Amino acid sequence: MQTNFSTAQLQDSHIREADGILRSCVHCGFCLSNCPTYALLGDERDSPRGRIYIIKDMLESGAPARPSAVTHVDRCLSCLGCLTACPSGVDYMHLVDQARAYIEDTYQRPWFDRVLRATLAWMIPRPTAFRLAMLAAWPFRWLAPIMPGRLRGMLRTVPARVDSPSPVHQPQVFAAEGTRRKRVALHTGCVQTVLGARINEATVRVLRRNGCEVVIAAGAGCCGAAPHHLGRTEQAKEWARANVRAWTSIGDIDAVVINASGCGTTVKDYAHLLGDDAELGAAARALAAKTRDVTEILTELGAHRAVQAPNGVAVAYHDSCSLQNGQRITREPRALLANAGYHVREVGESQYCCGAAGTYNILQPVIADQLGTRKAGNIDATGAAVMACANLGCMLHLGRFTNLPLVHTVELLDWAAGGPTPPRVPARS
Repeated sequence: MQTNFSTAQLQDSHIREADGILRSCVHCGFCLSNCPTYALLGDERDSPRGRIYIIKDMLESGAPARPSAVTHVDRCLSCLGCLTACPSGVDYMHLVDQARAYIEDTYQRPWFDRVLRATLAWMIPRPTAFRLAMLAAWPFRWLAPIMPGRLRGMLRTVPARVDSPSPVHQPQVFAAEGTRRKRVALHTGCVQTVLGARINEATVRVLRRNGCEVVIAAGAGCCGAAPHHLGRTEQAKEWARANVRAWTSIGDIDAVVINASGCGTTVKDYAHLLGDDAELGAAARALAAKTRDVTEILTELGAHRAVQAPNGVAVAYHDSCSLQNGQRITREPRALLANAGYHVREVGESQYCCGAAGTYNILQPVIADQLGTRKAGNIDATGAAVMACANLGCMLHLGRFTNLPLVHTVELLDWAAGGPTPPRVPARS
């Protein structure tokens, strides 16, 4: 793609990066087949190729973002399906992140949008505030059907149950069972500490059984994904810096283990996010290189070879976009589940996002619901007894569209090794 940035514009490192990304696009259109919004809306402007043109024009102009550009960039899920499909290696992830930051800096949104986005960016990374908000909203969940647009979307995300604070989230060290094979830091996250504490508890048990000393570092928290995808880059960097400082303070570790794939994609990108940080850039690069999804680290430890009798339930494995596209991890979870005794069934149209996408199901509820309904239909069609995936956000969103139990992969691995039965999961056949 030909670009027309001025010499003065190219003095900006962000514009230089965007220029390189834009020039790598050859307009081939392979990305269209993997784009959920293009599949639903049929509008070229709601495809990666269309958005690339929009972002190019927006950045080249140097003017405030136009409302039409904001509309189509906002509709992007950041599912990164286009990365998997692109034969030219176009770095769409960082390009759309730049576009969101540019919009945040130059565009005046309507007041309700500004308040909503600021509230989400502040509240989601803070577990105490998020828990209080969920508890305060819980009595009003029944009003969701009669509320307009985004208010309806917000109320529908309020879960039926909020976890009590778990002791597993306190700074501490869990000793390995048997011989210590690795020393790892577990990223417990923000939303997951409030709505998915059992996932972190299961992760600690599974890692310890496989010879890991597990460290919960003081000061670690939100990965920064929520504010980052809202265009608030500096807020995201502050959360990233806090994590880098926390994990470097605990001494030598073999890995940072992450069990929420959205967080994993973000932390693995800390080398880029903090690449120009004079103080922490080198440490961020080192930690990003050590970051592993929990299924990656278990595969490295050989857990996929511990074959058990095939007496498990049928599991529909849902590829969360951040694991499948952001981290290119697809084989490991399936192998671990199969070798733990589960019958793994494939979900149709696995290239399409479920519609959760962080705060997307709040900000774009109509599209999110259409994608959730479509994905749930494909999951139900497998005839499985339970769905497993790598991301709590997918589980919470899809829970509105299917009656299947929705669990994290690590919960099933924990159960197979003697841990507690995940909620609503039927007994083994």
